[in-house]
Amino acid sequence: MHAPGYAVWLPDGHPVAMDKYRALPAAIAALGQPVQLLAPAPAAQDWLEAVHTPDYVAAVMAASVPAAQERRIGFAVTPAVAARSLLVVGGTYLAACHALAHGWAVNGAGGSHHARADGGAGYCVINDLAVAAETLVRQGRARTILIVDLDVHQGDGTAVIFAGRADVLTFSMHAERNYPARKARSFRDVGLPDGMEDEAYLERLQAELPLLVEAHRPDLLLYQAGIDPHREDRLGRLALSDAGLIARDRMVAELARARGIPLAVTLGGGYGEPQLLAHRHALGLVAQWSVMQG
Repeated sequence: MHAPGYAVWLPDGHPVAMDKYRALPAAIAALGQPVQLLAPAPAAQDWLEAVHTPDYVAAVMAASVPAAQERRIGFAVTPAVAARSLLVVGGTYLAACHALAHGWAVNGAGGSHHARADGGAGYCVINDLAVAAETLVRQGRARTILIVDLDVHQGDGTAVIFAGRADVLTFSMHAERNYPARKARSFRDVGLPDGMEDEAYLERLQAELPLLVEAHRPDLLLYQAGIDPHREDRLGRLALSDAGLIARDRMVAELARARGIPLAVTLGGGYGEPQLLAHRHALGLVAQWSVMQG
């Protein structure tokens, strides 16, 4: 799923590299992988209000988010940012529907896992993972969804939104000492020490995720595939290599394929030079595609 509106203007030097979203299709094509682009529709207001408070949704849609809330988000919610937020939610929902029908799909943005019911935070305005999952469950398209969050930062907003729920489960494996300072409680949290490298990371993931999938047999894996665990990431505290991130993504895809579970992917975090970030995202996505195609 991709749309030109995924990349909007932010001030020069901002940590969020919007150009990575624009560069992703070409980065995938450069690896020799054909790209089929599907354009999402913006999410409906009632979908957002099933997860976020009506007052916050109204403020976002009117681009009138209070300044204190914008400081928690990390940038101003302009009309373009508001439109982008609705479009990204639509993309994650469409990717999930496509995965349910065909086995695997990617939203070329998304993974805004810090946004909570009453407001955004940490460069996240609307929680596309939560809105897509809630909408799918309400529509009866899935009975149980497992959100697999492997961003370097804990998926605290998603965890709070679905706390106590049995139909949407949250798994977050993240750098324990990274943002947010005060962690939420996911269904399953795995906090990692600073500087963890490929082998130890992959061993821990292999010890955790298959057991969770086997115990709960979800109808869909909704995967936040942030590349910020990379050792060169501006905002990361882990030390994975390109090869480690590729192995991580292959592991998730192999688990989904072996269990016959559809896999929908969002990009998640990654902070640095946009073309390099797009390349890292593309490496993992192409690896997943090769697994899912057998």
